[in-house]
Amino acid sequence: LVAKMGQDGHDRGAKVVASDVHVVGVSSLAGGHKTLVPAVMGELARLGRDDILVVVGGVVPAQDHAFLEQRGVAAVFGPGTALPGAALRVLDAIEERL
Repeated sequence: LVAKMGQDGHDRGAKVVASDVHVVGVSSLAGGHKTLVPAVMGELARLGRDDILVVVGGVVPAQDHAFLEQRGVAAVFGPGTALPGAALRVLDAIEERL
């Protein structure tokens, strides 16, 4: 599942990595990641699906990575992330969770 929030119109990378239903991929280019990502994670928990991994991609300042990771985000991918490396990190996180 890939979610494009706000006015995020860029989705090439998100479409490439959207291949596993065990992960919610959140793309954020509009700066709402510190509000929207915890809301997504809270809703997953409310639905009893906090077993689903959440990864974030987009324009997320480096100083915000720890904020997201402390709230349970499995990985944060910024601009210029190599897609094969990102895919491997997501697959590794899935394997660890399973």
